[in-house]
Amino acid sequence: MKDVQNTFDDRGIGIDKVGIKNIRYPITVMDKKNGVQHTIASINMYVNLPKQFKGTHMSRFVEILNEHRGNINIKDYSGILEKMQKRFNAYSAHLEVEFPYFIEKKAPVTHSPSLMEYNCKFIGVKNGEGSDFILVVTVPVLTLCPCSKEISKYGAHNQRSLVTVHIRFNGLVWIEDVIETVEQSSSAQLFSLLKRPDEKYITEYAYDHPMFVEDVVREVAKKLKKNKKITSFSVEAENLESIHNHNVYAYVEYTRKA
Repeated sequence: MKDVQNTFDDRGIGIDKVGIKNIRYPITVMDKKNGVQHTIASINMYVNLPKQFKGTHMSRFVEILNEHRGNINIKDYSGILEKMQKRFNAYSAHLEVEFPYFIEKKAPVTHSPSLMEYNCKFIGVKNGEGSDFILVVTVPVLTLCPCSKEISKYGAHNQRSLVTVHIRFNGLVWIEDVIETVEQSSSAQLFSLLKRPDEKYITEYAYDHPMFVEDVVREVAKKLKKNKKITSFSVEAENLESIHNHNVYAYVEYTRKA
């Protein structure tokens, strides 16, 4: 059969990224407590396409996934990217794996157990012999406004906030440790299951620990800097405001000097 994708294209325009998006696939993730956690990821795979070729063989992306069934994790990331380069005869390869990660948490007073979901992402790129890998973790937390507390006779507005951390590192950095760092830098952490004594505790704890969105990113950054395994990071926080018709946002990034 004629290989149409491999035919010549005369427009002289190379393509930076071509591939497949949002394919759902089972993966394994290193779990600090249980060793391994099985989850379902949404995966994007791309390679570059030289200007002389008409198209890319999209089925090869799925073939590579199938060859690494059950072994799509941090340890195998570089090998998958190298295989993409060789299979497509490409200079660059990109692999993005987004997945829910679950941690069992116990409520602060009643100790009622429940699973808390966190959105995570692996981003890997290989250009020639060079490579890059980023761990992305998004953590929902609670923030209580210091200004509202200061100017009000009673109460203070509070809201759920989303804190997203991008990390480059040498060595092993646990997802659980990143989550704990963020939760310790907020007014209060969130739980899937809270009974009335737990709600009372969280409400009062947040009131005693007011945090601006600026406070959150600074506190997270301060803690991440102490981890020498982390070579660079960014932290962004977005408050889903409860009394304003807009969200508020803060961002900070850091690269460790060699």
